[in-house]
Amino acid sequence: MTEMNREEAQSELADLRQRIEYHNHRYYVLDDPEVSDADYDRLMRRLMEIEAQFPDLVTVDSPSQRVGAEPLEAFGEAPHGIPMLSLDNAFNADELREFDRRCRERLDAEVVDYVAEPKLDGLSLNLRYEAGKLVTGATRGDGRVGEDITANVRTIRSIPLRLHTDDPPAMVEVRGEAVIRRTDFDSLNARRLDAGERPFANPRNAAAGSLRQLDPRLAAQRPLTFFTFGVGDADGLDAADHWSVLEQLRRWGFRVNELVKRVRGVQACLDYYEQLVEQRDALDYEIDGVVFKVNGLDQRRALGFTARAPRWAIAHKLPAREATTTVARIEPSVGRTGVITPVANLEPVQVGGVTVTHATLHNEDEVHRKDVREGDTVMVRRAGDVIPEVVSVVTEKRSGDPPQWRMPEACPVCGSEVLRLDEEAAHRCMGGLYCPAQRIGAIIHFASRRAMDIEGLGDKLVEQLVNEGLVKTVVDLYRLRKDDLVELERMAEKSADNLLRALEASKSTTLPRFLYALGISQVGEVTAQALARHFGDFDPLMEADEETLIEVPDIGPVVAQSIAHFFAEPHNQEVIDGLRRAGVQWEAVAGARKDAPLAGRTFVLTGSLEEMTREEAKERLQALGGKVTGSVSKKTDYVIAGADPGSKLDKAERLGLTVLDEAGFRRLLDEHG
Repeated sequence: MTEMNREEAQSELADLRQRIEYHNHRYYVLDDPEVSDADYDRLMRRLMEIEAQFPDLVTVDSPSQRVGAEPLEAFGEAPHGIPMLSLDNAFNADELREFDRRCRERLDAEVVDYVAEPKLDGLSLNLRYEAGKLVTGATRGDGRVGEDITANVRTIRSIPLRLHTDDPPAMVEVRGEAVIRRTDFDSLNARRLDAGERPFANPRNAAAGSLRQLDPRLAAQRPLTFFTFGVGDADGLDAADHWSVLEQLRRWGFRVNELVKRVRGVQACLDYYEQLVEQRDALDYEIDGVVFKVNGLDQRRALGFTARAPRWAIAHKLPAREATTTVARIEPSVGRTGVITPVANLEPVQVGGVTVTHATLHNEDEVHRKDVREGDTVMVRRAGDVIPEVVSVVTEKRSGDPPQWRMPEACPVCGSEVLRLDEEAAHRCMGGLYCPAQRIGAIIHFASRRAMDIEGLGDKLVEQLVNEGLVKTVVDLYRLRKDDLVELERMAEKSADNLLRALEASKSTTLPRFLYALGISQVGEVTAQALARHFGDFDPLMEADEETLIEVPDIGPVVAQSIAHFFAEPHNQEVIDGLRRAGVQWEAVAGARKDAPLAGRTFVLTGSLEEMTREEAKERLQALGGKVTGSVSKKTDYVIAGADPGSKLDKAERLGLTVLDEAGFRRLLDEHG
């Protein structure tokens, strides 16, 4: 390689990066390459040579970063600026018409314009760009916080590392679906078979598994394609409708699905749906439905959201592929959260190219509504092309009069009480702290940041501890020894010491955190705070009956029933006693008072504080009766702004809300004790 100085290197690197990303866009987004593979490879080799000579000139948005970084020990968390909510479903034309009717009535419009798009069957991603550069790539997660898989996202060549514009927005969240197309999937499985590896079951599993590799170099070898379907939080994006947003995303370098179309009125939606059903098998990617979104952004704001889904969008599911088989038996299956699901064990049958041996019956009501009995011939489908379910019974093939199936009264795994809460369809095992079926989920929740906050106790380590027989209940966490830990995979002495220190530190907690950590069904952080303030300490709460619990503000009969049955379960009492003997402790909390200093006032925290974490600030405000929310609105009383506050501060100032810096926040706390 010819010697060059730093200035020459910077100049050539800038040119190479621009040319390579241009050709990436032509090949991976437009499917219209301009150069041969050999010419492209020459450009990449030149780029890597110069970066090897001048490593300090390597940038995060260089095409060389797409080959994958060093392996990670675990994924971090990545909060979404705006939640990634689920979509409501329509399973037939009447349900789609009902959705359209609701939109028209709420908007007082004779007809509504929609954007229609295939519902791709992959892994949803949230990509955060700041000043035009990709800074974070995350999974959907629980809708509010996803897994930080930025290193893997950078390997997807249809995702621009820098927006194709000289005037990028200050911040924008770009959302879409990462998929493996059918042709790429077939090639990938052929390579795996040649290497003696097990083939992937379907493209969706392959895409999700690829992006959840801890080694980004493996993700870089998987043929992933990203299709954008919209934006989340944004600062500096000016658009009147969703179609304009998609056009802007195209200009920024993203791939928008070629079948996305504007349609006017519900009949046009139905026509689009029928066309896609006909095209389904010819498409180069898996789809499981059609998404219809109201086009106008002002109309979307007027329609708003439910607790789990936008009112301005719906997924019209495609007809699933079905087959008939026989139910050998029906068995209750206990999930990680304690929900008990009836599962039909089937005679093996091919459904949509996959051998199906089990199918969900959802809950006892569904078993009885469909009248599914052991020995029946049933119609099975893979709902959403993924989860098998029993659709119906071929009753004319039933032999004799087999008995109806009933949910057991005791958990088939641990023997604890099985409870069906009022107004719920699900049955639950109430031995959440003890039940082996719930063990991993219960321990992960117990150790989570908002619960006991046991740093270093991640999901993979919990699975190891359980699988090795070292932990059967959360009490066993406090019995772990260094000798046990250092024998585990990827657990050095330093890591073992850190975990033991974190476990010891977690013993001193707060009552709300402890209550939340127990994983009681229906008891989230807010309810745990309310219980702690009302009862003041743990024992009065544990002894409370349902009538007493209903006296707690915002706690109704269903929540009270869940709490009372949880504490009445002897297995749970045994584990709680074990935790207290292990040294887990908290200070009593003053009872709730309607005249609490900050009662009735709503706060939003943004930016970072120097003297305390935002979680500590939240707890102090709640202890004084204040309500802490995550979004700024006209109902917000105070916005507490630390360093680097972001867009929430801008919105607060536009609305004329009271904004306190950290010093002002401290004075507020001092003033109210």
